[in-house]
Amino acid sequence: MALSGAIGLLGGSFDPVHLAHVALAQAALRELSLAQVQLLPAGDPWQRGALAASPAQRLAMLELAVQGAPALRVNPIEVRRDGKTYTIDTLRSLPAGPEYVWILGADQLANFCTWRQWREIARLVRMAVAQRPGADALAPAELQTHLNELNRPLLRIPFAPMPISASDIRRRLAQGDSTQGMLDPAVAQYISQHKLYRDAVS
Repeated sequence: MALSGAIGLLGGSFDPVHLAHVALAQAALRELSLAQVQLLPAGDPWQRGALAASPAQRLAMLELAVQGAPALRVNPIEVRRDGKTYTIDTLRSLPAGPEYVWILGADQLANFCTWRQWREIARLVRMAVAQRPGADALAPAELQTHLNELNRPLLRIPFAPMPISASDIRRRLAQGDSTQGMLDPAVAQYISQHKLYRDAVS
């Protein structure tokens, strides 16, 4: 389904941003004919523990990762907001006018109904899912029922799964192992220069 003029939103901890994040953003941009995709790093995500890199460092790495891709933008709205990061608050803070598409991995889709005010989220945005290793891209029954009531299909992003995760990257960096093929070279250089992820983080 083409959504010309719509803006894709890809949230995450991005601790650190890696090549699969950027590939997913590019795939959504292409497959859904979006005007742009905004990457939204979480400030203080409520469903996970403390992040290893600071908000400023994660923003800097994201800017490096999307340089040269003008349709990919970094939106700092969540890291600039105090308190826990909730998607519903982010959506209500975005400028009115454009149609927004929330981009999820299949793993996020599986627990979407645990998100704060998830029904309202599904009403405010279109939802698009990409396949991810080890997770089924089917909507939970409760969400599918709600989408049917809204007469909105769950959009699908054809995406060749990439077995890359931020947790594996952090583990590799803490152990001094290679992250070749996982990080943008500029991001890898930034991590090295700032001595990030030297201690293991789950």
